Order: sequence, then structure tokens, then C-alpha cells
Amino acid sequence: MDVKSVGVIGAGQMGNGIAHVLALAEYDVLLNDVSQDALNSAMATIEGNMARQASRGKISDEEMQSALKRITTTMELPQLGQTDLVIEAATERETVKQAIFESLLPHLQPHTILTSNTSSISITRLASRTDRPERFMGFHFMNPVPVMQLVELIRGIATDQPTFAACKAVVDRLGKTAASAEDFPAFIVNRILMPMINEAVYTLYEGVGNVQSIDQSMKLGANHPMGPLELADFIGLDTCLAIMNVLHDGLADTKYRPCPLLTKYVEAGWLGRKTQRGFYDYRGEAPVPTR
Repeated sequence: MDVKSVGVIGAGQMGNGIAHVLALAEYDVLLNDVSQDALNSAMATIEGNMARQASRGKISDEEMQSALKRITTTMELPQLGQTDLVIEAATERETVKQAIFESLLPHLQPHTILTSNTSSISITRLASRTDRPERFMGFHFMNPVPVMQLVELIRGIATDQPTFAACKAVVDRLGKTAASAEDFPAFIVNRILMPMINEAVYTLYEGVGNVQSIDQSMKLGANHPMGPLELADFIGLDTCLAIMNVLHDGLADTKYRPCPLLTKYVEAGWLGRKTQRGFYDYRGEAPVPTR
């Protein structure tokens, strides 16, 4: 199947990044959200990020203008039923994702492929609630989407080969690299990354080191570009906790038990950069550790 048009559900950090790279790859993009403000903000973000790419010579002004014209926004979810491929990038809650797919199903074309950008939720379970489990798979971009080169493609138990091939072709056209993952909790990247972040929070919780010493140790001692606590703030502590809970519930192994301090930060609403406080306080000129 040759994908020409793509519907993106959710205009947040991931959704606007996905729309950005699809438009530059000359796909017609229909970007959906329940909020017009979110759609307006997403378009402003996309234009700003493309302008930055143009200023650095990564794309031409003509490519930028053409790409922006390929993105249409809508608050009407049924309109996405006319696209060839749908990428759901809504909040990381299974009930929300299920409700979105159930609302969309009556409006889909027979050939439309459904995918989810979920970072941890079972693809097989999401697919089972639709009328096309064979044309459903995980399409997991990394954040920030325009910069990161990897896309995890996750087959559910029923996903057929033509669906996988069509999604792989999209990844190739984006100039990114596809990693094929099996449908087990958190897939590949987060199965490895989140326990590392959780262990860093335990290291803080147990007083082995403070925020600054933990992050410096991993940046200078393991050559990581960001420390694990800084990275957790970037991802969102609520997202980190949700993925750890998926791992803990899905694999029933105590090594995936979320650190109580991570839970406490989320309960406080200190979710990282998006709320201006997490393991660092971002309200001043420079981030300041909160522990």
C-alpha cells in the first residue's frame, strides 16, 4: 500500500513533531486535537522549528513553505477517516486511546492503517478493540521527533506483513531508521531506559548522591548527553511513572517497582519541564536542582 495522506491525533509535543517530519517528507497531513488552542500552538511550534532548520541550512525556505501548506488542522476526528494512515499520539492513557479509536472506526476507509505512538501500552490489546487488528501496529517516535533518528515499529499478534511493510516505507521516506520490536511491555527503548531513570531516582531517594552529582556522574562517567534526572524532566515524570507501572504490572517483577520518590514528585504535580518543576526548578534563568 502506498501511503499518501496521514492523520495525526494529538497536537502536543509528539503530535506536532510527527506532523512536522511527515510534511517535510511530502505527505499530506491532517492534524487533529480536541482543542483549537492546542492546534494553533502546534502550528506555531512547527513553523518555528522549521524556521530554525531553514536558518541552519538543513531545509530551504521553499521546502518549509511547501511543508507548512501540506498540514491541515481539524477538531473533527471523523475527518481523519479519509487518510491512508492514522498515527494516534494522544496522552499515554489506554482508556483515552481506546475511546479515540472507537470514535474513529465508523469513519475509516477499508484500507486505512491504524497506529499508535504509545511508548509502552500493549499494541495487541489496543488492536483487539478495533475492526482491523491485522492493519494495526505501534509506530513509536522518539522525542524530539525532528531530531531523533529512531522509530520503533511494533507488531501486535495479528499485524500482517503488508501493514508492517507500509509503515516501514513511511519511516524510510522520513529518512529515519526503523527498529522492529515485539509487543512486550515498553518495547525496546523504554524497557531499557526507564529502569535506568528509575534507578537514578532510587539513588537520589536513598541519599547516595544529589541531583547534580547523579547527573554529572552519568554525563561525565558514562558519556551520556543528558543526565538521567535531567532526561526524566524532559520526558515528563508522569510519563516515566506510567511506563514503570506498565513494566511492573506487565512483567510482575519487583525490579520494575517505581521509586516512591518518583511517585511523590508526580503527586506534587512536579512533572518536569512542562510544569517548570521536577528534579530541577526551571522558573529562573538557569535550572536549579530541587534536591
